[in-house]
Amino acid sequence: MPNNKKYNHLKAPKKGGKKGLKQSLGKSLWQNILVTLLIFFIIIGAYSLIAENGTKQEKIAISQLALQINERLVSEIVVKGEELEILYTDSTEQKSKKESGTALTDTLVNYGVSLEELKDVKIEIKNPSGFLFWLGNLAPFLIPLLFIVFFIWFLSRQVKGAGMQAFSFGQSKARMIDPKDKTQRITFNDVAGAKEAKQELLEIVDFLKNPKKFLDIGARIPKGIVLMGAPGTGKTLLARAVAGEASVPFFSISGSEFVEMFVGVGASRVRDLFKLAKKTAPAIIFVDEIDAVGRVRGVGAGGGNDEREQTLNQILVEMDGFEPNEKVIVMAATNRPDVLDPALLRPGRFDRRVVIDLPDRKDREDILKIHARKKPLGEDVNFTTIAERTPGFSGADLYSLVNEAAILAAREERKQVSQFDFVRSIEKVMLGPERKSHILSKREKEITAYHEAGHALVASVLPYADPVHKISIISRGRAAGYTLKLPFEDRRMQSKKEFIDDIAVSLGGYLAEKMIFDDLTTGASNDLQVLTALARNMVTKYGMSEKMGPVALEGDNGRTMFGIGIADKKHSEKVSAEIDAEVTYIIDHAHRSAEHILKTHRKALDSIAKKLVEVETIERDEFEKLLLLNSITPKKKQDIEHSE
Repeated sequence: MPNNKKYNHLKAPKKGGKKGLKQSLGKSLWQNILVTLLIFFIIIGAYSLIAENGTKQEKIAISQLALQINERLVSEIVVKGEELEILYTDSTEQKSKKESGTALTDTLVNYGVSLEELKDVKIEIKNPSGFLFWLGNLAPFLIPLLFIVFFIWFLSRQVKGAGMQAFSFGQSKARMIDPKDKTQRITFNDVAGAKEAKQELLEIVDFLKNPKKFLDIGARIPKGIVLMGAPGTGKTLLARAVAGEASVPFFSISGSEFVEMFVGVGASRVRDLFKLAKKTAPAIIFVDEIDAVGRVRGVGAGGGNDEREQTLNQILVEMDGFEPNEKVIVMAATNRPDVLDPALLRPGRFDRRVVIDLPDRKDREDILKIHARKKPLGEDVNFTTIAERTPGFSGADLYSLVNEAAILAAREERKQVSQFDFVRSIEKVMLGPERKSHILSKREKEITAYHEAGHALVASVLPYADPVHKISIISRGRAAGYTLKLPFEDRRMQSKKEFIDDIAVSLGGYLAEKMIFDDLTTGASNDLQVLTALARNMVTKYGMSEKMGPVALEGDNGRTMFGIGIADKKHSEKVSAEIDAEVTYIIDHAHRSAEHILKTHRKALDSIAKKLVEVETIERDEFEKLLLLNSITPKKKQDIEHSE
């Protein structure tokens, strides 16, 4: 059943260019101008409305005020410059205006008001304050003027910002981690496993802390260290740990961040990055995925262009050019060291290569303990067992495993993470989540049960196949069912006998379907792809064919031209036919072996399949009991050692 992991990193192409940049900046500027003018007109309209409302009240004539005083209707008059506020005996108010430069009493007397009548009216004179007076008079002129000044300042700021944005492409986008920031500091205590890699990097830490010890004896520490390893093995984590141990600034940037559509931008960013690092030296520059800019130059394949090559040239010059670069160490990470330019790996540049392998069983146990530090664990948690069941897991996979276990516990409203959560999360990381909504029909369930039983039975009988730990017909990811096989111990090499047995195990499900139902389904498609690729690699890469002999006929990776894979073919058509015949022979040999096992142990096959249909999942202990009931001795660790 399918058990493939595919990681697709898709990046949208950058559009536009210099012309598009100018258009976007101009469009943004005009939008800001229009918005500002709109705000200006709104403010002017609001001010006019307020001013109009303020002057809407009608004023009475001074002659009318004189008549009202004579009729004893006025109780008080407040004089504010030329403005008059009149309070009547019935508590109503009115406004009027007198002549400038003339006293109010003289004006009223001239209009026929006797002094006797004026004595009964309270007259109060209030001179307006200087600030309010001038503000009221100058406001109609000051507000538009201030707005125009603000408008000019706003436009100049927008133009300046657009210009700065256009010229900031050449500046480095590196992220700096300050050694004083305790929240982001990582040391070697936070990195489990990778003992040899840490030993190599300890020299770098010692140099950054005490360079005099090396310089006095005439030794020069390597300027560049390239960390090589599979994805998720902890390359970036180790680089940060070096900076944390040495307490120096850590500049981190991805290789793809150097390259832009504009020619020369990448080289400018490289110069700016090294300039920043030199100012804060001793420091570490870390370039992740350096193969994005460090590929072999001049081949015209693999996405090569003048901009990328200029960026690489600048990196080469900065690392070992005319200017000395003491106390600035460049670290890089890649999982494709085979595509790097030779000039990048020569002595004086990245002259120290640190290989980081997948963790072994003890390392996986230590990594699990680090990731589980802040998680409440149940008493039944046994990291040794979990480490044994996760061969081939990287550090990132183990982090995901621990996180998934915590999520499962939280989903079920539990306060502690148990062993059962970790066991379930192993399968989730390997195969994907359970597809509980994908309910198989009765016939599909039987076909899947016999398919998985065929895999498990062949694996249990063949001496060089890995022992079965679990069988399930519960759908996970793209798989309708799965058989979990795990070795007793980690292996760095595999033998020809192990490969042949693996091919036979892959054929077990296919043959079980054909033998029981006299028909075939699409469920074995992935098994057939895997075993065919394995048989071809045995012939063309590993020299495991008696007929072809110890010859490597195909490389590890084909070349790529315009995004299309090109086979790295270096042999004739006759040899190709012989390779195909030898691959067919290996598969036929495994086919006969698996078919013989299924026919010989037909009773065991039926027993395992029926149990699967009944319970859907069979663990290792229960599976071994079924084998014993059918006269098949389960594998033990010593049996594997003796057979080897």
